[in-house]
Amino acid sequence: MRFHFLFLLPLLGQSLALLQPNYTSSAGVSIYNPGNFFPATGPWSLMSHAGENLYIAGMRGIDPATNTLLPVGLPRIRQAFKNMAALAGMVGVDLKDCVRVVVYTTDMFRYRPMCNQVQIELWGDDPNTYPPRTIIEVGRLNEDDIVEVEGTFYAPRLGKREGYC
Repeated sequence: MRFHFLFLLPLLGQSLALLQPNYTSSAGVSIYNPGNFFPATGPWSLMSHAGENLYIAGMRGIDPATNTLLPVGLPRIRQAFKNMAALAGMVGVDLKDCVRVVVYTTDMFRYRPMCNQVQIELWGDDPNTYPPRTIIEVGRLNEDDIVEVEGTFYAPRLGKREGYC
């Protein structure tokens, strides 16, 4: 029996297609909530782009496959950073394109070292490649979580494709 790859072409085209916005304002701000990712946990969107900038909302340690939080500690913090990276990757942006990271945590003493460890895992051990980061201790986060990570990325090629990432 011969296997024909032609029937895969439509699927391949879908996987290579540009992510389309859920909404684009008259000023050109595009809002994204990718259908193949977990939904926002409130009245906000997961990411947007305007001009040459990509903005990713505060990501938590939610497992995209199960839509549940990972265990408290390093696994959850690592997943929060990976979720931010995954969203950026959906539009062809790399962590090296990150221009700013903001981390919100409920316990600076306990979770800041874990955030540092994950950033080194993801960005490497050359401090010259780390984006600027602000880490803020807060009294409480959504659903009593321990950390949220948001990122801003430089993405000049996004601004050249109106309505698409």
